[in-house]
Order: sequence, then structure tokens, then C-alpha cells
Amino acid sequence: MMLLADALSCERGGLRLFSDLGFVLQAGGLLRVRGGNGAGKTTLLRTLAGLTRPAAGEVRWRGDPIGDDYRREMLFLGHAAAVKDELTVLENLDFSSQISGLEISASKIKSALESLGIARLADLPARYLSQGQRKRAALARLALSSGVPLWLLDEPFAALDDEAIARVSALCAAHLAAGGMLVLTSHQDIPIAAPDARSIELRS
Repeated sequence: MMLLADALSCERGGLRLFSDLGFVLQAGGLLRVRGGNGAGKTTLLRTLAGLTRPAAGEVRWRGDPIGDDYRREMLFLGHAAAVKDELTVLENLDFSSQISGLEISASKIKSALESLGIARLADLPARYLSQGQRKRAALARLALSSGVPLWLLDEPFAALDDEAIARVSALCAAHLAAGGMLVLTSHQDIPIAAPDARSIELRS
């Protein structure tokens, strides 16, 4: 497995954010993307996820341009916790799993919620969650995605307390130890054990 970014240039609203960015990420690799507000961190992750087209360059997965097969082997979680207020916490995870083509049992979903310390909230409508609880509910997707090789996470530790940060860090470390790959943005310096860890800095 290999994720390749080749001479990427990205723009937003006609403004060039970064140019000629390249890297190679292989099994067990962690790439931390740093930079100030507006530097293009989220744009880069969306480009790696195939949601935003680069102004120049390309993204390759297993040596080929990204396509439908790639999207089945990639998990992208944005900065905002994408949970629907009218659904319970369990229903939200079931819904997001189905969209990703995963058939997950209710017991596995509850185990995923337990890994984030919110199993007691499984039947609570998401509208009643605090910001930190909403974030935990969204990040429970990680515990359901151990078989997905590549995780792309935009500010996964934002709005989390120390206990939740430790839980998410442990999930990330286990994913990397099993040969998965991780690209994340974070303003926080969170230690995650990785066989191959590196970082890049985007400058606005």
C-alpha cells in the first residue's frame, strides 16, 4: 500500500494555498500536517480524499489515480462532527457505516462507543450531546474502521478532553501498528506511536 502526492498545488477562491507539495506514505506511516489558519490544511486533506480537485499535480493510491476503489479503502473525518441531531448516537454510526458500505451490527457499534467512553449515550438523540460528546460520537467511526487502510483526520483532537484524547490516540496507534496509514491535521502536539512518523508545514 502506498499513498503518493505528486507536485500538488491547491487553491481556494482563486488564491493559491500551496504549490509543488509531494510526499509518499506507506504502511504504518503517520503524516502530521501543520500550519496556521488558512494555510490549506483542510484543503489538502479534502484533496487527498478526492473531494477537492488540485490546481496541479495528482494523488495516487497503490500506484493508480484515486477512484472508487480508493474511496472504499479510505476514511475521511472532517473537522466538524458530522452527526445528525434527529438520530440517536447509535443510529448516527449505523447510518454513516451504511453510507461507507459497511454492514455493522448494533453490538459492534456499542463496542465502538465504549472505546470512546460514551456507550451510555447510545440511545440519546444527538441534539442533546455536548460538543465534546458529538466529537467522540463522530470519532467512534475509527473503532469501526480497523479494516480501512487509510485514515484522513482533520483536527481529530479538537474539543476533546484529556481522557478522550488518550482514547483516540490509542486507536490511531493501534491502526498504525497493524499496518494502516494516517494523515492528520492538529494544532496540538499529540504523541502517537508510529513506525514511521513525519510532518509537513504549510505556510499561509
